[in-house]
Formats: sequence, structure tokens, C-alpha cells
Amino acid sequence: MFAVYAARIDRDQPLSGLELGERPAPEAKPGWSVVDVKAASLNHHDLWSLRGVGLAEDKLPMILGCDAAGVDEDGNEVVLHSVIGQTGHGVGPKEPRSILTERYQGTFADQVAVPTWNILPKPKELSFEEAACLPTAWLTAYRMLFTNAGVRPGDSVLVQGAGGGVATAAIVLGKAAGLRVFATSRDEAKRKRAVELGAVEALESGARLPQRVDAVIETVGAATWSHSVKSLRPGGTLVISGATSGDRPSHAELTRIFFLELKVVGSTMGTKEELEDLLSFCAAAGVRPVIDEVLPMDRAREGFERLASGEQFGKIVLANG
Repeated sequence: MFAVYAARIDRDQPLSGLELGERPAPEAKPGWSVVDVKAASLNHHDLWSLRGVGLAEDKLPMILGCDAAGVDEDGNEVVLHSVIGQTGHGVGPKEPRSILTERYQGTFADQVAVPTWNILPKPKELSFEEAACLPTAWLTAYRMLFTNAGVRPGDSVLVQGAGGGVATAAIVLGKAAGLRVFATSRDEAKRKRAVELGAVEALESGARLPQRVDAVIETVGAATWSHSVKSLRPGGTLVISGATSGDRPSHAELTRIFFLELKVVGSTMGTKEELEDLLSFCAAAGVRPVIDEVLPMDRAREGFERLASGEQFGKIVLANG
């Protein structure tokens, strides 16, 4: 079958290890199912995999892709939860949880095999392309906002780095949930898009906010860390799920964190139950993922290049047929 895969690890030039071509079709072992992939979306996780982060050399070649929507063996339209082994389904008792492409072949292919437990019904209101955007970036944003930040309607939130998949999701979900959302970006066009999506104001990176916020959604890392901490009200919460600009800020702001009793919470992906809630929320509230571009699977390299450049706004989707 056709697939998009990591053939080599290159920490400095990750795309040099990306290849497109034929790979063996998956086989369903006991407790697992094979799904025909209709659409899959790119994440920064895929670029990190090409750098060898979370992907060991002895696992190569590895088909990339965490997210997918498609059709199961019974003809049902489905969405995949990409965290494998979270509750032990489909794996051995001592195997730690992992995300697709760390231990198991991913979704950028004609077919993918996953534990049957990881398959959820796709709401009829969502297209395959829309549904394929949800299981990583949008689920991450959902968990950051509603589980780990614990915000409620009327609260204020700062979303750093408007344009990325998680950040875009946080703006849209926050607006739909009645939050007062502020956003930042170095790019004027992305700031304008953030306001169009529901942010009350979008500012340049590092700019002083009109008010201190209840929570910060942080995926940028070192470049925005100090600003994130300084933007919180006393007792506020900073939730971090990524560090695309690096994980070693020059100023950790420890004094401010303990003096103002700020909370710093790490967040990774989300549970199957949270994905079910997210799917229902999108279907019921009319919320739809922001899609930057849909490309056929055989043009995946273009999508990777766009993601690596940081030019995208929202999700890049790869489609089969």
C-alpha cells in the first residue's frame, strides 16, 4: 500500500528522512482492527519523529501520522484515538502508553491498524477531513482548556502563537465555550485571522495585555514563557503542551510563580472519553476545525514543508481518494 514514512532520522534536516512509497499493509492481530484511511492530518509530532524525538532508529521505517478518520471493517465511518495502551487495551500489561508512530505504524497510508478500543464513531455532521483534525491538536487544546486549566464561561485566556494547530483549536473552542480569548502572533495576518475566529484581541508576541488572564495556553515554549507567566492573574494557571521554540527559557520567572501562587500544569493529548466529548461538542455546537490546506496523500512532502516553515494557519490534511 502507499504510505508516507520516516526512513531515516536527521535531527538537523528532518525532511531528508521523509519518503513516500510502498509499505506492507497492516494485519489485524487479536483485539485490533484495520481501518481504511480517508483523511489524516499533520502535527508537529510528525516533524519531531523525523528528528528522532520519541522514535527510535530500530523502529524504522515508520509510517508517520497520528490522526485519522476513515471506514472500519464493518463499513462504519470512524475516528481514531491515537494514544495506544492508555488503559491496556490491545497491548501487554507492562507496555507503557505511546502515541501512534512511536511504537506502531501511523496513519499516513491507505490503511492503519489500531486497537479496536481506540475506534470511535464519526459524527455525521463532520467530514472526514474535519474529523481527522481532532484527535491530537484539537484534543490537546480541549484537555488544556477544560480539564487542566479548569476555565469556565466568562473566564479569560491567553493563547500564545496563533496559527498553530493547538493554538487555533484553543481560540475556536474557547470562543464557543464563552471564554474571553486573547491571542498573540508575530505575524499580522495570523493576528487578524485569530480575531476572525473569535479572539477579542490579538497582539504582537510579548505585548502587554489589556488585563491579566485566568489561564494561558502555552505551546511555543522558551520564546513566550516569560510573557505567559507575567500575563497571569494571581492564582492563575499556565498549561503547557509543547515547546516549539525550545524548552529552556532564559528566565524561568520562579519568583513570580511562587509569590503569586501560580499553577504550572503539563498537558499531553487527552483521553478517549475527552475525544468523545470533543466530537459531540463540535457536532452539537457547530464548531469546525480550521483547515489550512487539504492535499492528496502523494503530495505529503508539500504539507510537511509548509508545516516546517510555520506558514500554515490551522491544520494541514492529507486525503485518500
